[in-house]
Amino acid sequence: MPEFTARFATAAEIDQWDTLVTGNPNGGNILQSEAFAATKKNYGWDIQHVAFEGPEYTSYNLVLQKSFPILGKFWYLIKGPDTASVEHIPAMLDALRAFVKRARLNVFAAKIEPDIVASEEARAVLESAGLIKVPDLQPNDSTALLDISPESNELLRKLHSRGRNAVRRAMREGVEVVRMEPTEATMKTMYELMVGTITAKSTATARDFEYYRQFWTEFTKRGQGHFYFVYEDGVPSVGAFVINYGSKATYKDGGSLQKRNQYGDSHLVQWVAINDMKELGAVQYDFCGTPPSDRLKDPTHPHHGLGLFKTSFSKTVTDFVGCYDLVLSPLRYKLWSTAGERVFRQLYIRRTGKQFY
Repeated sequence: MPEFTARFATAAEIDQWDTLVTGNPNGGNILQSEAFAATKKNYGWDIQHVAFEGPEYTSYNLVLQKSFPILGKFWYLIKGPDTASVEHIPAMLDALRAFVKRARLNVFAAKIEPDIVASEEARAVLESAGLIKVPDLQPNDSTALLDISPESNELLRKLHSRGRNAVRRAMREGVEVVRMEPTEATMKTMYELMVGTITAKSTATARDFEYYRQFWTEFTKRGQGHFYFVYEDGVPSVGAFVINYGSKATYKDGGSLQKRNQYGDSHLVQWVAINDMKELGAVQYDFCGTPPSDRLKDPTHPHHGLGLFKTSFSKTVTDFVGCYDLVLSPLRYKLWSTAGERVFRQLYIRRTGKQFY
């Protein structure tokens, strides 16, 4: 079993953060990126950059930090730690414990969320490390993943028949996908399409426009974010925002008018984006959120419709292990888990009107 040490990243490492993160064993994640950190900095989080050094690799991880009266600091290793194997996580967490103690960081708990595929073996390793399973936070803890490395014609043939037929029909009928510039008007239209879809198909509430504007701006100004629209009768009818990050691409945001006549328009948007991402070096496309694999066909799940659409490209759903809490101060964590988290979340939402996480 390899041994790890944990430390804060140096200024030089932070300056090349995206290059280092996309060089991690799992290739990093958009939620560990420089652009995402810049967004969360304005939404209630302090940003830390932590490196886990082992004999075979160094893993660079974004840490979101909040501070609370009496309790101290809470860390969220969003989509981390990034590791070559779930078997390495206990050693990484030992290193994190030692680092927090050595540097007197006053962290009472750390939430981890590694991109490790769920299995009984993985759960056993995490539980043996003393981690506590807690509710998942990110939509792509269950998701549809597509290998986009094959040549374009071969990739189209490999799609699920529902997706392939929809793409081909949209092409035959002359549906046109437009690559949009990241202007204020584009972002407002994208937001309106998203909110309309969420209102029609979900009980969730969208974050405010300012959050998305900053999120989209941070990624587009780094050349990592891309808008795609389809128009019907001169009106935007389908929109998508797709991110390329290292060897991975992510369909992060989308929306559409509920009454449309162009069959396959939303499928063609994805197909155009997939081929663009291939050109930018991506080999995997994350459709970013489905129901868990065991509820994919459950019509009562709030993401049932999204799951059907996304698995019309990739035939299967990948479930990741999700969120676990590492307890660093048992007494303070007990206060947090019994009432503190709920109270602080309510106070934050009431004060700011924004989501806590």
